[in-house]
Amino acid sequence: MKTKTSILAALFAFAGGASLMAQVYSVNVVGYVNVAVPTGFSMIANQLDTTDKKISALLPAGSVPDGTTVYKWTGGGFTSRTYDELDGAWGPDGNITFGPGEGLFIRNSSGAPFTLTFVGEVLQGTQTNSMAAGFNIVSSKVPQAGTVDSLQFPAIDGATIYKYVNNGTGGGGYVSSTYDGLDAAWGPTTPSLAVGESVWARLPSAANWTRTFNVN
Repeated sequence: MKTKTSILAALFAFAGGASLMAQVYSVNVVGYVNVAVPTGFSMIANQLDTTDKKISALLPAGSVPDGTTVYKWTGGGFTSRTYDELDGAWGPDGNITFGPGEGLFIRNSSGAPFTLTFVGEVLQGTQTNSMAAGFNIVSSKVPQAGTVDSLQFPAIDGATIYKYVNNGTGGGGYVSSTYDGLDAAWGPTTPSLAVGESVWARLPSAANWTRTFNVN
């Protein structure tokens, strides 16, 4: 999954009080992420925060080809929505949410790759992604690539991460890595996540993926 990320940082200073002795500083980091969607299935993430997290707003009319389907894992099963180019809308509705830390399967049946563009704010400070026992589709809450160790995914004995790898011709399969508490390592290799990528995480018990992230 190829991605391109642009982060534009803006610092806004506000003076409080007539004497200008008190000042409050606010840092907002906004930008966009381009996520390439190949033919067939892939697992994607939206890692920028917005007010409206519904797919009707994030993937509006004209942003995906006709027949594109997204699948969200909720409560132990999938909920799906399909884009109808004639109606210019997702059916039966566009109410599936897709925020930072979540992930979706997307099926591109158009026969040609396309690119999604997500625009929003980078989450800063301490961010927690709550994961249930069993299977979860998750992603980093910030648009940063790296190993699961560098992204501070919790090291839980028996946890397994499954990455879906699209073969570029419409098919694909999984590559899995399991954490061994005795060896304190992932095997056979430590998985890495790209910007805009989500993965399956299978956990022996509920856990929180907590990370503190700030833009210097």
